[in-house]
Amino acid sequence: MHADWPEVDRTGLATPFASDCPSRAVLDHVTSKWGVLVVVALSQKSMRWGELHRYVEGISEKMLAQTLRSLEGDGFVLRESMGTVPPRVDYSLTPLGDELAAVLIPLVRWVGDNVQRTAVDAA
Repeated sequence: MHADWPEVDRTGLATPFASDCPSRAVLDHVTSKWGVLVVVALSQKSMRWGELHRYVEGISEKMLAQTLRSLEGDGFVLRESMGTVPPRVDYSLTPLGDELAAVLIPLVRWVGDNVQRTAVDAA
């Protein structure tokens, strides 16, 4: 199918270029604008809902909830209910989420460093 990326690589993992590859859903979650920003934000420290909502400026409550659910379902984010009154829920990265953040942080830095070279900045 793709000369540079076989249908199945040597580790037995399917290629994300195949339309039925399950990695596409994960790729969508972690490379969405909000997914990237939430993972990078949580790489700084654990945060409560409101703190995370304020930190990631411009994200709606609905999108934050959807993004956190997706990232939690994929195993990147841990939702921890403290069982206190009033209820307290903290969000943090799992070890897998820490690995992902290590890849995304350089990407976010690169974009910030190079935005002036893009067509977006020229507009």
